[in-house]
Amino acid sequence: MNEIRVSTPGRICLFGEHQDYLGLPVISCAISRRVTISGTPTPSPVLSLDLPDIRKKIALPLNRPLPYREERDYLRSTCNIMHRAGYTFHNGFSGLVKGDIPINSGTSSSSALICSLVALLARLSDQALDLEPMEIARLAHQAEVLEFAEPGGMMDHISTALGGILYIQFQPDVAIARLPSRLGTFVLGDSREPKDTRGILHRVKNGVLDIVSRLAVSNPGFSLRSVDRSELKRFDLSNEEHDLLDGALHNRDLTRQALQLLQQEGAPERRFGDLLNQHQNVLREQLKISTARIDRMLAAALAAGAWGGKINGSGGGGCMFAYAPGCSEKVAEAIEGAGGKACAIYGDGGTRIEKTFP
Repeated sequence: MNEIRVSTPGRICLFGEHQDYLGLPVISCAISRRVTISGTPTPSPVLSLDLPDIRKKIALPLNRPLPYREERDYLRSTCNIMHRAGYTFHNGFSGLVKGDIPINSGTSSSSALICSLVALLARLSDQALDLEPMEIARLAHQAEVLEFAEPGGMMDHISTALGGILYIQFQPDVAIARLPSRLGTFVLGDSREPKDTRGILHRVKNGVLDIVSRLAVSNPGFSLRSVDRSELKRFDLSNEEHDLLDGALHNRDLTRQALQLLQQEGAPERRFGDLLNQHQNVLREQLKISTARIDRMLAAALAAGAWGGKINGSGGGGCMFAYAPGCSEKVAEAIEGAGGKACAIYGDGGTRIEKTFP
């Protein structure tokens, strides 16, 4: 039997953190840390995977609906989504899942796993399809988010399935543009602090959406895409509400500036780094999603020569990254000295079937 190997990268959000669920654009970058599923087809329709990184083994039948046995049971939900989408299986698969993306740290390790699994199952199925990246992203989003009524958007799935540096617009329709800029080395720093994703999303997401809903009633035509920050003073907002809404609009404006910069093949490094730092300031001071340790890691990175950096993901822990072309080793040492676990990363491609051996 042929061996199949499918891999998908993690991602960092360059600009637009906490924006996708508001319908505002983001700029993401796939990174050179991946989740890989490798193994061989089997003659019975059972998916058997060894996942040593999370200390789990599974054996799942592929041709019938599967009950969920735990919260966010993504492996079973992926099998169910593929089954509902009309994929059938006379063969199964036995393999190993390995990855070097930090887990539960805001770098899309779970989305990378599910995108890899979707691509694998489509290839393994009786239909034997090599899916287009956007179809991989769509099915993975169904399995990871919609199936469990989770609050997340499609940024992670689009970013990891398609790869590269992407400008992703969500309203009025999803639209994606590949940005030509060639960025140098980043350093990813894992704070090793557990993330409070649900708590932060409840406070930030629900907070902003509640404000927008209220303002739209009293101010017909109000829109996050068009309102200017200078207009906020005319609205009846508490200090906390003002900070949340102004932070969202400031991030929107920074993303627009970054888009203009990254549409150039050679983006000025100093300006790029400065925009990252401004974004981090908003995330720390207004949305309040950074932590003291991540702040120390970022300060150490800048002192060691990085041009800029920010927290990555929903916040409250997890990872940060610093833009450090030409000084990545020094910056990584500084981040580790501040309590993080660091590694150099680069831009990377999306989901791919890497090798098949006859």
